[in-house]
Amino acid sequence: MATHQTARSHHPLYSACVAARTSEREGGLLLFRVAGIPVVLAPSWWIGSAIVVAFYAPLVDDLAPGTPPGVGLLLAALFAVFLGLSVLAHELGHCLAALRLGLPVRRLRLYLLGGVSEIMRTPGRPSHEGVVAGAGPAVSVVLAVFFGIGALVMTPGDVVWVLVFQIAAANVAVAVFNLLPGLPLDGGRIVRAGVWAATGQRAVGTRVAVVGGFVVAGALVVWALYGIAEGAEDRWLRFGVCALTAWVVVAGARSELTSERRRTWPVGVTLDDLILPVLQLPAESPVRDALSTAAGRGVVLVRADGVAAGLLDTELARKLAAASPFAPAEQAAEPILPETVLLADEPGEEIVERVRGTAAWQFLVVDMEGRPAGVLRREDLRAAIEKGV
Repeated sequence: MATHQTARSHHPLYSACVAARTSEREGGLLLFRVAGIPVVLAPSWWIGSAIVVAFYAPLVDDLAPGTPPGVGLLLAALFAVFLGLSVLAHELGHCLAALRLGLPVRRLRLYLLGGVSEIMRTPGRPSHEGVVAGAGPAVSVVLAVFFGIGALVMTPGDVVWVLVFQIAAANVAVAVFNLLPGLPLDGGRIVRAGVWAATGQRAVGTRVAVVGGFVVAGALVVWALYGIAEGAEDRWLRFGVCALTAWVVVAGARSELTSERRRTWPVGVTLDDLILPVLQLPAESPVRDALSTAAGRGVVLVRADGVAAGLLDTELARKLAAASPFAPAEQAAEPILPETVLLADEPGEEIVERVRGTAAWQFLVVDMEGRPAGVLRREDLRAAIEKGV
């Protein structure tokens, strides 16, 4: 199964290079990079390829009678490799479309049932969601047409024709399956984009597409059971593949629903309910005095020239005060960056998205005139969201 997923709260933004390099190797072998995107091969890919070879090799003689067993095994191995390359191309379609729209990609991972593109930011528009989701199946369709034309101009029946024909058929299957209208499949993301565009609410689109995912999983199970009831030759293979795929689809749909709830602003809660009052203190103030004056409020440390040195990091300030109570509070300041400044009238979902995508634990909230209105702590927002979930 080829698909893509958007980074959520449990796909954090890795700021340290060492952590990023480590994350690339999690769950697989780093093969290479495309446009800066790490391509990782999960151990389960080998298992999936071995299964493909085991079940495909016996079919070669049916498609090309008289093929020697060794050639059939080689052809099956080549098919597994080309199938992996087709899935890679499908996922690269997602990745390159995301990069073109300014959405960073953590990595591309090939695994047992296909591949996944880990996009690190939620698309901000329905059109962007649709473009990224549709790019993968579009690549699969192009590959299917390319290999299909190749099969048409070749002599049917020989082993090379069998390989080309099966690659074309595999890409058709990848495109069709991923266009089924349920999350986490690409078709489900296209459904979400359409409902989102029609209603103006991404959450509504997610719920509709999650229902579609459950329907797709149910259809897979029904088809598998029908094969058993009819005594189909491939009934047990069909049952195993369908059951595993249905489980992955259901798990992915549930994950999408949980992620959507965690990115939605909590109902009945306003930004004023969550922010801490803010005060300004000289950056050269002794850190011990800054802590005692803060008394549970957010603190903006301002230098003598009127430039903000940053927000007081209370945890760091406590450690500094224990070792050197008269050290300047500026030494315990967290820089105020453009991405850590929130507008008081900013839409709730945009605030959630910004907080989730920024490596900071507190954010300065300003009014329309740029004056500090409060400080929002990441943990307070997360607690409010989880309470609502």
